[in-house]
Amino acid sequence: MTNIFRGAFILWVMLRNGLDELALNSFKKPWLLRLTRILTLGRKLDAPRGQRIRQTLESLGPIFVKFGQVLSTRRDLLPVDIADELALLQDRVPPFSSEVAIGIIERAFKKSVDDIFVSFERQPVASASIAQVHFAVLKDRQGLAREVAVKVLRPGMLSVINKDLALLRMMAGWVESLSDDGKRLKPREVVAEFDKYLHDELDLVREASSAAQLRRNMADLDLVLIPEMYWDYCMPEVIVMERMKGAPINQVERLRAAGVDIPKLARDGVTIFFTQVFRDGFFHADMHPGNIQVSLEPATFGRYISLDFGIVGTLTEGDKEYLAQNFIAFFRRDYKRVAELHIESGWVPAATRVDELEAAVRAVCEPYFDRPLKELSLGMILMRLFQTSRRFHVEIQPQLVLLQKTLLNIEGLGRQLDPDLDLWHTAKPFLEKWMLEQIGPKKLMKELRNEAPRYAKMLPELPRLLFDFLQQSHAKTNVHELQALLAEQKRTNSLLQAIVYGGVGFVLGLIVMQVLVRVRVF
Repeated sequence: MTNIFRGAFILWVMLRNGLDELALNSFKKPWLLRLTRILTLGRKLDAPRGQRIRQTLESLGPIFVKFGQVLSTRRDLLPVDIADELALLQDRVPPFSSEVAIGIIERAFKKSVDDIFVSFERQPVASASIAQVHFAVLKDRQGLAREVAVKVLRPGMLSVINKDLALLRMMAGWVESLSDDGKRLKPREVVAEFDKYLHDELDLVREASSAAQLRRNMADLDLVLIPEMYWDYCMPEVIVMERMKGAPINQVERLRAAGVDIPKLARDGVTIFFTQVFRDGFFHADMHPGNIQVSLEPATFGRYISLDFGIVGTLTEGDKEYLAQNFIAFFRRDYKRVAELHIESGWVPAATRVDELEAAVRAVCEPYFDRPLKELSLGMILMRLFQTSRRFHVEIQPQLVLLQKTLLNIEGLGRQLDPDLDLWHTAKPFLEKWMLEQIGPKKLMKELRNEAPRYAKMLPELPRLLFDFLQQSHAKTNVHELQALLAEQKRTNSLLQAIVYGGVGFVLGLIVMQVLVRVRVF
């Protein structure tokens, strides 16, 4: 019943904001619009369509807001007015009361705000679906004042998210049971992945630890800045971090006026993404413009600034290697290898014909090569690949859903920064270098370093282990010899029995012959 009520509420909000007209205007059935108008009272149709869509998503909660954030980066797929409105969902969701935020902070640290901070800005600088951020000046233990950003979890999020996830699970069950593609699409597993990431986002200590990991991983790249976490002030509902100063990445004209090399910025973004994915297997998975800035400080001028680490993605070594091989095969236009990789990985049935799958992949990808980003849409490529996947029964991989979402974010950012960016040629050298490192001497030395502690522990035990092995081998040899002797004895006994029986038979035969001869004589 809870799911039914939630579904009815979602439908009512959409109808109230007039989204039915946007969806049904293309249908030549005016009675559908008349019906929806009758069902809904107090419709709000005076605002522009983009604003109505944004307000609908804001009213429906964090899951819908995140959906809008992803769409906001796809200006190749959306009209400009809708994309501009959805961009406000990146960090301009209506904030909750600053008094509530202060209450959460004081309960978390069991101190008043004035005892923790030299100053605290009550007006939030950014507000998103899960949390909002306030600037402050922290009282340091050494007596120093540090400029910080304080992130406070939006209250009541758990119950809202759980209701929406329950509805998504129900809908996933319908898709799986009613759709021909249900089992192949694995909707339940996809929702389970989404469930895990959303609940992780509600624990700000987990977010802080993800930020610390990314900060370590990216330290040697000199392309991106990640704020330091102040662990004495990190709790599940509140975290305090280093304040970062930069310009939002979607303010391209401001960045260009400041002297930032925009094409280089676009290339650096691709490098950062592929480094996190293929080198580290640990990547920022919420890279919409609200979470990305560019430093204009002299010491770090032109570097990326990453914020909001509530959603991060991880890949296994197997996933990384498989994906890298696929990307390289794509970049080399080796469609046969792409088909072979899909079959080897079990993503398509083993009986699939390589030549047929190769031809289908070629038909999807070949038209897009050697084109700048402004003429390229990964969204359209993925859509065509999805159509191809239905034909060849490709199984959806839930663990890669976040990666696909992030790749679309990256393309959207790259399109805004430098429409002439050649995504293929920018990524290809990085992936080829990475693959060489996976199979070359560097990889061998890395594995040896990683295994060195275990080898050091085993080395002193090696003589004893060798002695035990030889003893066991000797014992096994003795057993084998005994078994051979017993078998030989059995064969000898059988032979002796045959000789005895044969001899007795021969003697009896002679006796019988002699008796017969004597009978004839008499």
